[in-house]
Amino acid sequence: MAMCVEDRISSFPDHILCHILSFLPIEEAVRTSIISTKWRYLFASISTIKFDGYLISGLTERNLDSFKNFVDRLLKFPDQVSLDCFRLNDIISWNDEDHNFDVSDWICAALCRGVKEIDLDLENLGDILPALLFTCHSLVTLKLVAVGSEIKVPSDVCLGNLKTLQLINSEFVGDSIHRLISNCHVLEDLAFINCDFEYLREEVNIQSPSLKRLVLVFDLVEFENIDYVVVINAPNLVYFQYTDTVVKGYTLTNMKCLEKAHINIWESDSIDCETSATHLIQGLRNVRFLSLTTDEAIFLTNRLPIFHNLIEFEYDSHGFDGIETWLVEFLHCAPNLETLTLNFPDVAGTRRKALPIEVPSCLSFHLKEIEISCFETHIIEMVSYFLDNAMVLENLIIKMKGMTVTQKTKVINQLLQLLKSSKKCLIVIL
Repeated sequence: MAMCVEDRISSFPDHILCHILSFLPIEEAVRTSIISTKWRYLFASISTIKFDGYLISGLTERNLDSFKNFVDRLLKFPDQVSLDCFRLNDIISWNDEDHNFDVSDWICAALCRGVKEIDLDLENLGDILPALLFTCHSLVTLKLVAVGSEIKVPSDVCLGNLKTLQLINSEFVGDSIHRLISNCHVLEDLAFINCDFEYLREEVNIQSPSLKRLVLVFDLVEFENIDYVVVINAPNLVYFQYTDTVVKGYTLTNMKCLEKAHINIWESDSIDCETSATHLIQGLRNVRFLSLTTDEAIFLTNRLPIFHNLIEFEYDSHGFDGIETWLVEFLHCAPNLETLTLNFPDVAGTRRKALPIEVPSCLSFHLKEIEISCFETHIIEMVSYFLDNAMVLENLIIKMKGMTVTQKTKVINQLLQLLKSSKKCLIVIL
């Protein structure tokens, strides 16, 4: 006897069904239209519309026309609900010469439906962005991957409700960055990733009282222009990530709320790196967690402030002369440090220097955990220094990568012979 299966899902209210459909790829959502008359047009009322380039791969010219008409009807369907998200992701397919979709019109249609999030990843994106995009009051999140094209910011830009702005592989000219940011009055999350600031006049100027998270990541090889100044005034900034060759200058002010910073900076021969990098680090004086990567000792420890709030410090370097001494000098600037993570593999030709006699106060009173993530035999002297002076150390974690069993056994025997000032210290070897 055949069993009768009750269709409970179809009994859900339409708004719940549409919410469920919004998690499906668009082609799967459309296929549900054949389930029953109730489902026939539900897909047209979903609040999230996402298109990826693979959708048009292999379509004939006739099918492409049908697809264009489908997208037009979907975005301009009568009595549509407002959109939560419109996403168009592909590097080539959407606006190349073979397809010539009216992407600008699609973006405008989404904006007219009060879209909250727009995510675009397109070649030559800067040439097709409608001016309406920069005056849309419904936008909360805007993510643009422009693949080397210039983002043209109109003079009347005003994104009053925008909280998240992410720009990747984009070019900016003149004061366009400052004009854009200063007209996003509630902006909280800002990211420039591999953007080209080569044609800026004098500075990258980021001033925002509402900003909480800032990411500036640049290609350390591709972009060679460093003759500009980075100016940041963000009194409510909590997180800061910065990757770049050291530029001409830095002015970081009002960063009293900063809790976490990831800094990856590299030396340049064309400017006074020590002075510029020192100004950068000085602006982070209130940070609680600092991850620092450098290729040289490119800032002056004797000009650093005291990092009273710093309790976690990660340091990664490719090695340079006197790196151990430089590190101990830095620790003098972090009197309340509790956790220290180190990664600086041995580099051929690197010369060691004697460690300072004066012990940083953090070793005597606060440092509880040290992790050495890439242990090599040249670090044994520094490990001995830490064990001898870290009075309240609880964990010394050592990760040995690429060592043979014989090498590990030899190192373990050396470590077991070292004296420990902290009776609670546990040595963990991974």
